Amino acid sequence: MARSKALEFWTYHAYLQPLSVIKVEQPRVGDDTRHWKVHGEDQKWDKKKGPISVYFTAVNRNKRSITLDLKKKEAKAVLFDLAKTADVFLENFVPGKADELGIGYNDISKVNPRVVYASISGYGSTGPYANRAGYDAIAAAEGGLMHISGEKTGKPVRPGVGMMDMTTGLYTHGAILAALRARDQTGRGQRIDASLLESTLSILINIGVNWLNLGIEGQRYGSAHPSIAPYDTYETKNGYFAMGANNDRQFKVLCERFGCVELLEDERFATNPSRVQHRETIDKIMNDFCKQRTSEELNEILKGSGLAHGPVNSIKSAFEHPQVGPRQMVQTKPCDAFENRAITMIGPPVKFSETKSEIRTRAPFLGEHTHEVLQELGRSDKQIQDLKQMGAV
Repeated sequence: MARSKALEFWTYHAYLQPLSVIKVEQPRVGDDTRHWKVHGEDQKWDKKKGPISVYFTAVNRNKRSITLDLKKKEAKAVLFDLAKTADVFLENFVPGKADELGIGYNDISKVNPRVVYASISGYGSTGPYANRAGYDAIAAAEGGLMHISGEKTGKPVRPGVGMMDMTTGLYTHGAILAALRARDQTGRGQRIDASLLESTLSILINIGVNWLNLGIEGQRYGSAHPSIAPYDTYETKNGYFAMGANNDRQFKVLCERFGCVELLEDERFATNPSRVQHRETIDKIMNDFCKQRTSEELNEILKGSGLAHGPVNSIKSAFEHPQVGPRQMVQTKPCDAFENRAITMIGPPVKFSETKSEIRTRAPFLGEHTHEVLQELGRSDKQIQDLKQMGAV
């Protein structure tokens, strides 16, 4: 029952295990992300295949799609048949809507007490904001993430991707696995209640506890770190370069590599706390050094130093990184509805020693597997045709 990116991102990671994921969508319309296309993309798709986008393909591989109009009792009966044998049931309606439709946790657990039922919403199922709609950017704003993101003198900004959608999906992924493990011991499933706002608050980590315990308000530092210096992106002759010294030993190595060991005798830079206090001074020194060199030259200077470092890559350059090929982070699957009859996707980010991480199938077309899944549930061809004629599927 995924209708937004947060829930999609949990099922996105389901391809890391040999799971059967069935995506239930609204007839004729489907998931919102099927319609999220960039300028010029529409002409690359065969419209006869129904709504679909590159965005949708990014988070829906290894799934099957069926359509159900849950306002019709016949469609709801199909959903309950699916739920009877499901390990996990996921939905992201506004809290209360699933109960209103008769498919809430209490309803589903009656036919399958072992089911793990996961709900994702903007604010959680309780509290004064429970019934409000929630979106990634709003959660990042209300949860304080935007307040600490961006340049120090600039306006608050959202991360370049839907960070809170994806974070909530990942939290839910881990919670579901924990609930399945608990079920192994108790024999019963349970409900999981996750929200975008709570996920945002949780990733504030040190910034959050600085406020809670010390009364220190978070600030925007651009690419710098509030508790470490030097730690930033620095301008070079041909771009920007990211590097940092996380401790005093690393700062010593950095100074030796940059040929500025005299900084080690300067009391302002003797310890990390003192370097943080004199952040602007040390950053100017680092920036002046980097501006006289290319990113490639800096890479060579720091090679083998043990310091984390690297150029700020464009998306093109990121996918040309030497690690991408050996780690199979770009994979292509046949797709007869897209230009050149193939779609290229980002590969699985986690590898297992015993289980192969793979993209088995492309993202499904809307309702592509409806007939197949209904047959698996024991529906006859005539029953399936009747469901189609009444608009239930």
